Amino acid sequence: MTPPRPLPAGTLVAFYGDDFTGSSAAMEVLAFAGLPTVLFLDTPAPERLAAFSGYRAMGIAGTARSRSPEWMDANLPAPLRLLGSLGTPVIHYKVCSTFDSAPHIGSVGRAAEIGIGIFQPSWTPMVVSDPGMGRFQAFGHLFANANGVTFRLDRHPTMARHPTTPMDEADLTRHLARQTELGVGLVDFVAMKAGRADIQLARTLKEGAAIVSLDVLDRETLVEAGRLIWETDATRFVLGSQGVEAALVAYWRSAGLLPAEPALPRAGPVDRIACVSGSVSPVTAGQIAHAEKHGFAAIRLDAAAVTDPEAWERALAHATSSAMAAIGEGRDPLVFTASGPDDPAVPAFAEAASRAGLSEDVMNDRLGTGLGRLLRELVTTAGLRRAVISGGDTSGRAVAMLGVDALTAIGPLDPGSPLCLSHGTSGIDGLELALKGGQVGGPDFFSAAKAGGRP
Repeated sequence: MTPPRPLPAGTLVAFYGDDFTGSSAAMEVLAFAGLPTVLFLDTPAPERLAAFSGYRAMGIAGTARSRSPEWMDANLPAPLRLLGSLGTPVIHYKVCSTFDSAPHIGSVGRAAEIGIGIFQPSWTPMVVSDPGMGRFQAFGHLFANANGVTFRLDRHPTMARHPTTPMDEADLTRHLARQTELGVGLVDFVAMKAGRADIQLARTLKEGAAIVSLDVLDRETLVEAGRLIWETDATRFVLGSQGVEAALVAYWRSAGLLPAEPALPRAGPVDRIACVSGSVSPVTAGQIAHAEKHGFAAIRLDAAAVTDPEAWERALAHATSSAMAAIGEGRDPLVFTASGPDDPAVPAFAEAASRAGLSEDVMNDRLGTGLGRLLRELVTTAGLRRAVISGGDTSGRAVAMLGVDALTAIGPLDPGSPLCLSHGTSGIDGLELALKGGQVGGPDFFSAAKAGGRP
């Protein structure tokens, strides 16, 4: 048997995340495997890179998931080339584990074309499944957990109804084929479990596939996917969710290249926490309801007001005042824009955008920026040291308002959303921050974030 390829010195994995919450999920996998990881919140200058030079993994959090192919053409090459300059064995374009994408927005296909054009790999693996996050792929079809039940993606209660990128196709090879003319193939779990993955891969590549989707259902197929990424001849550029990092770590451990899982740190509780949410997910709605039941002050922000600058400033001022009053009463504020997809605020937001003739990008920019401004005001005025931002499409804009340029993981909360330490040059440096995607976390997520984790 051929011995495993050893882990070289220096940076092992460099990734670009197409949204902020998903980027922290990739960081979490590597950091809690004992590989020091930093997540930059913008393309870092050389001096910021140098400040984290001893780290084994680096990522850049972006907003491509909510952007057009034209935006990708203008904005993706620079960070990808920077990651390529690090000389890492694996460069990963990180997507959501529910593959949120469409030809016109968040196109994984266009991102693949850009990355493949830059790095010229002989083939590009794609791992979207991550069993640790309740994501499973069989014969190319993606399944995702929701409230303890696993659904095929086109029947998922959230993703099938997503307001921006509804998933009407669970077969990721077909879904991706709508976004690119690159050939897309598959190595299925049957071949992986039977020891025939290399044979099926060779056949798929011979048939013209440039991107090869890898089924992952369990620990065995996760390890095999990691082997295919790490040991085959090609794979400097990889597509997928944090399942890419999970597969690599699983393989490295199975091959004796990494030690067994280390003990996970725990951050501990804080007296007060501030939370903002731009998510319309039913998972987040349940978490907001749980938090309110357990003492949080749930404060609604009128998101439709973003179309009118004066009305938006009034709405932000009212929500900020209510949140500060809650802190003064000894409560934890949770400012939210919607409580699930059936909240009347969701169609009201879309109707306001249509009436004003504003694009989704402009609406999300204003909404995320406003949430970030509000959170910064709460943190700095009240002297808080921990916060949560919920919502993948708005989190990037919100974080940008905090004056933070990098995150490192300090403790687990729920898979896909670690508690992080903020780094920056402003007074917000040192804030403990959790970025939560809409589909991430148990019902008590906000309470767990305040407590610093679960026992």
